[in-house]
Amino acid sequence: MRTTIFQILALCGALSTVVSGAAVEQRTTKHLRPVREKRGQDPIVGVKGAPILSGSNEAIVAQNPSQLQPPPTDAGTGVPNLKWSFSLSNMLLSEGGFVREQVVQDLPASKEFSAAQNHLKKGAIRQMHWHDVNEWGIVTNGSLLVSVVSSSGQNQLFQADTGDIWYFPKGQGHAIQGLSEQGAEYLLVFDNGDFNALGTTFNIDDWLVHTPPSVLAKNFGLPKNSTLPFSTVPKTAGSINPGKVGSEPLPKALAGELTGNSSFYFPGSKTKFTEAPGKGGRYLAVDSTNFPISKGLAAQIVEVDPGAMRELHWHPNGGEWLYFMEGTARGTVWLGGGQARTFDFVVGDTAVFPDNSGHYIENTSPTARLRYLEIFKSDHVEDFSLAQWMALTQPDMVAQILNISVEAVKATKKEKQVIVKNN
Repeated sequence: MRTTIFQILALCGALSTVVSGAAVEQRTTKHLRPVREKRGQDPIVGVKGAPILSGSNEAIVAQNPSQLQPPPTDAGTGVPNLKWSFSLSNMLLSEGGFVREQVVQDLPASKEFSAAQNHLKKGAIRQMHWHDVNEWGIVTNGSLLVSVVSSSGQNQLFQADTGDIWYFPKGQGHAIQGLSEQGAEYLLVFDNGDFNALGTTFNIDDWLVHTPPSVLAKNFGLPKNSTLPFSTVPKTAGSINPGKVGSEPLPKALAGELTGNSSFYFPGSKTKFTEAPGKGGRYLAVDSTNFPISKGLAAQIVEVDPGAMRELHWHPNGGEWLYFMEGTARGTVWLGGGQARTFDFVVGDTAVFPDNSGHYIENTSPTARLRYLEIFKSDHVEDFSLAQWMALTQPDMVAQILNISVEAVKATKKEKQVIVKNN
């Protein structure tokens, strides 16, 4: 009798129930992966491994159990570290708030993406600047006032609340101010591994203090020998400065305001999520199909119910950068060639999954929701479902390749599930 794919998965699950040399109570999710009730602090799985005699960082071990005791399906050393935590990033403090970053020096695998967490006190301003890379932003707490001027001479001023999104193509001048009493926080993602590299981020005060006064006077049409209004510009460049919320209206641009398809703002806080066909959660895709200006970076916010899972899939249009906003998660990245590695994630973690790599994201909490962000260097969100691929391929062919029954192939859902529930 042929073994079905589900029996194979169950066998793999059973193999991973042996931890620290002793059997652990067998309780599985729908995906037949055991829920480990208790894990030791030593790298021992079954008869493999040995105790750590020299000690280890128990706090880090507790957050990364799959690194200490990898599942039997992990293999090889070809998958590099793909995870970083903002809690390990250097905190850059100022009177107006703070910034901490994840750049390629922190996570070498993240060559196409970098990111920054920013906090602005009420009135504090992320000063006028632009980038040589595309910027994607989301408010994670509080409210902000965002001002942007395009190269065409159009402008836009908008309030961005928790969940709202913006996208600034490279070279567009902008500034951001905190509005909330308790402060406001936002996440920025860039399509370059180091948005702070020389020649990548340009602050207005840095330019003004490094331009001869006579040139400034001529540029702004000031009379000769007049007192330059720029003489009080700070000599030390800083990205966040304390300030007060003003009341002046947005100047009227001759070319008009940025609206409609030209708008840099997406009302994520007011946009309804799509319920996943797999009934395990919901998602919101934000790309050029519903946010036309966003042609360089596409995003998807994913909410996974307790015990549910973002199905096995890959992205044919490039690598994926992730940021975990709520809950706890686990995911295995498979690079082909027998190379696979599992990572655990908590709030504040980032990750980067290589171009076209197979993976999943599972909510490891039995009670709490998982919420995370997927970012792609593309104009659209695109994924390829493993289950759908199998279901829509000639059944005999699939059955013979995998040595499973035709019935098992036919039982696979033809509709992309996106997020599958936990039964």
